Amino acid sequence: MRLTIHHTTRYRFAEPVTFALQQVRKTPKSTAQQTVVDWQTNVQGGRKELSFEDHHNNTVELVSMDRGVVELDIVSDGTVDLTETHGVVGPHRGPAPLWLYLRSTDRTEAGPGVRDLLRGMDADQPLPALHELSERIRDRIAYEIGASESSWGAEEAIAAGRGVCQDHAHAFLACARRLGIPARYVSGYLMLDDRTTQDAMHAWAEAHVEGLGWVGFDVSNGISPDTRYVRVATGLDYSDAAPVSGTRVGGAGEVLEVRIDVAQQ
Repeated sequence: MRLTIHHTTRYRFAEPVTFALQQVRKTPKSTAQQTVVDWQTNVQGGRKELSFEDHHNNTVELVSMDRGVVELDIVSDGTVDLTETHGVVGPHRGPAPLWLYLRSTDRTEAGPGVRDLLRGMDADQPLPALHELSERIRDRIAYEIGASESSWGAEEAIAAGRGVCQDHAHAFLACARRLGIPARYVSGYLMLDDRTTQDAMHAWAEAHVEGLGWVGFDVSNGISPDTRYVRVATGLDYSDAAPVSGTRVGGAGEVLEVRIDVAQQ
């Protein structure tokens, strides 16, 4: 399947920006499951300073804002070919070691909610256990747009019993790592069945299974990623894979607008 993607991130400010530097992670990479046919990122109100590969093997573009601007547009678009692998990504590739993905973070700390979710679970057969884990999380945390805070971790989402794809992914990571299974956060694009326009990237999780390598689990949709999914960035949690993150001086009164169009070509 060939997908075309157009992703616009627009910042508007009530007061001019003095200085800003942003890390942008919107660029997919070619793998065994996906081939990037073409991709480009254009900036208005700033400029691309450089591009580099981070320790999670993500492509990161460093974008600065022009002094005194009140609007910044970061527009990425391109075409990606997808091959069906039923969620199997394959062997781990560095530079980060596999054991790093057993490490918990503030958002993936295992507390009483995680321990309760895992009660009675047998991880001797990792793949069936991970599918069961995905179902348990989906039953415990109802998908509800706007029901959670972006700063929430796994425990907050479990306690609230509601959340979005980011919360499902964090809960999965916390539980899988508690079971001794390396797991990582994934951000990317998803072609929806009912519309082409979205206001956010999608998130899911991957766990490392002996003999298969990395395998994807989209808890929110109850499936492993197929040819509608384009992988972009991975990490220990959302902060490592966020589409845009950085620092700014000035620019009070920020308004953020995001528009993503994903369609089959």
